[in-house]
Amino acid sequence: MHTADTLVADVMQKLAATFADHKQEREGQWSRGEQANTGALRLALRHYRSFFNRLLVT
Repeated sequence: MHTADTLVADVMQKLAATFADHKQEREGQWSRGEQANTGALRLALRHYRSFFNRLLVT
């Protein structure tokens, strides 16, 4: 059971880090005055929605 708990915690940390990296990348673009790539933003939102839907189903 401890191994399963560790695995779930590791996966959740990896997901959180991935989303944080994406967020930081987008915010960096905006702070430098770069145009927001709407395709990338749309994809990021789809990933967030999918992630939260999977969490809510569980």
